[in-house]
Amino acid sequence: MPRNRDRRPAGRPATAVVTTAGRGSRRGSPQTRLRVGFVMIAMVLSLFGARLVQLQGLDPGSYAAMAAAEGTVDVVLPAQRGDILDRNGQPLAVSIDGLMIVGDPQMTEDKAPEIARFLSQKLDVDYFAVLKRLRGLKEGSRFEYLARHVPSTLATDVIHEAEDRGYEGLSTRRDAVRTYPSHDIAANLVGFVGTDQPYGGLEEVFDKALSGKDGSERYEVGAGNRIPLGDNTTVPAVDGQDLRTTIDRDLQWYTQRVLRQAREASGGSSAIAVIMDSRTGEVLALADDPTYDADAPGESPVKDRRARSLNLAYEPGSVEKVLTLSALIDAGKVNARTELLVPGELHRQDRVIHDHWEHGLIKLTLAGVLAKSSNVGTVLASDRFEPGQLRAYLAQFGLGQPTNVGLGAESRGNLPDPSVWNSQIGDRIAFGQSLAVNAMQMTAAVNTIANHGLRVDPTLIQGQARRDDGMEIGTDVSSTRQVISKEAARQMTLMMERTVDPEDGVAPKAQVPGYVVAGKTGTAQRVGTCGTGAAKHSCYDGTNTVSFAGFAPAQNPRFTIYVVIQAPTIAGAGGGATAGPVFSKLMAYALQRYGVPPIEKKQTRLPVEW
Repeated sequence: MPRNRDRRPAGRPATAVVTTAGRGSRRGSPQTRLRVGFVMIAMVLSLFGARLVQLQGLDPGSYAAMAAAEGTVDVVLPAQRGDILDRNGQPLAVSIDGLMIVGDPQMTEDKAPEIARFLSQKLDVDYFAVLKRLRGLKEGSRFEYLARHVPSTLATDVIHEAEDRGYEGLSTRRDAVRTYPSHDIAANLVGFVGTDQPYGGLEEVFDKALSGKDGSERYEVGAGNRIPLGDNTTVPAVDGQDLRTTIDRDLQWYTQRVLRQAREASGGSSAIAVIMDSRTGEVLALADDPTYDADAPGESPVKDRRARSLNLAYEPGSVEKVLTLSALIDAGKVNARTELLVPGELHRQDRVIHDHWEHGLIKLTLAGVLAKSSNVGTVLASDRFEPGQLRAYLAQFGLGQPTNVGLGAESRGNLPDPSVWNSQIGDRIAFGQSLAVNAMQMTAAVNTIANHGLRVDPTLIQGQARRDDGMEIGTDVSSTRQVISKEAARQMTLMMERTVDPEDGVAPKAQVPGYVVAGKTGTAQRVGTCGTGAAKHSCYDGTNTVSFAGFAPAQNPRFTIYVVIQAPTIAGAGGGATAGPVFSKLMAYALQRYGVPPIEKKQTRLPVEW
């Protein structure tokens, strides 16, 4: 019998040997598996080590910056802009809730030109500036503001429309909006804030103080969301300072309405009115017409958004005679009763000087020269000045230099330099031509007479405030100087009372019932442009500036008011007939508003003729 080679122990299955042998061949020995594991761990650790050397040793700064940029967001915390208030705390400019529109450059960069065009059309922002921000002002930026101070409704509508167009990466943050509850009241003084910056007036001149300082916040994000326990750094915003002006909002409103009626009735191109506290120099009203609505500045021409009361230089005409004759009195050359023989015309150099009415040789006192506004009589009296004396007095009155009342871009006017001053120029300047002033300069100069010869700096700001150019202004830093003596101012006041006399004066319509007024008219030729092309030149264009300046009560002045109307077109327009009635209305309202009682004093009967 053949031998059985497949002998198995009894009771063991035939498959047991095969199964055991197969499992042992796949696993290998334990020592082999351990060696392989150590090799794999060593390779992984080597890779981590090499990466660590690269991050920390070769270029740690750039990689740290990339990590920070990808995981942090910088956000602007806007400061609240300070309010601009009138003297009684009534708002002229305030900030209300609004929104800023911001962008994430990592999401907006691909469609930056389209989004910039969309925003510039919807929000009137600069296309190129927004385009740069949409692409990021710095590498890795996740936050850029694109438009600030946007009304909430408008901002929300813009974001919704942007989403409908498929523009991603735009959002809003809280940001106050500037508004002007009084609309056109004092708009030329206050200015306005556009989408990105202030324009004109107090808003621009005091922008730093009003703006305050924006704060900032930096925080970590992950997967587009803020990490609750991540690093968070906050620098709080510093809100802007309120600015309190000397303006009386109600008096300003009334002044603007009366001024508009007068300009329209006279056919004038523009008009100005200034109301000043005679004792302190505080400006209670400073009105320009035409003006504009500060809440909708785009609806008015640019030329109507400026303060002509400070920016416009013009020849003042006969109002300037107050300065000439009071300087003569102060210098001891004349007095109110000085007698002058005044011919109908005066031949000087190559010019003939006339009066505004035809007359032969007449006998006028110095008071009569002023009451009747005689150019000829004024020139004859001014012949008594020493060389350079008139100019020196006019400079002391503040002509030829800005008043620094509170706004920027103020005209200096033009007081001719001594090097070009000759007898012919001096003659014309004596009665208000061949020099230029702004309305605030002239108001402050006339107010010097009202303030007993003491000139006080005019101001629009209560307390003390610093302009962006560093100049400190306001009632607390206002300066004074004695220009003429109290006696000279007293005599000039009596002479000015005769201007409104119904029998001998040229401006009876400037009287205020119950009060004695001291005043002076002005009518001056206006400089325009003549000729065309290469022959174009400056010349008197046939139009006039008419004005009236005065104060009341005459012997104890409370207010000084100056009214100017440019280029009236109605027949017979003059300082007394056109500007005088405006002065009367404004003075009566101011005296009543501030409770100034009538003074029982008759108007002076200082002689006009001899």
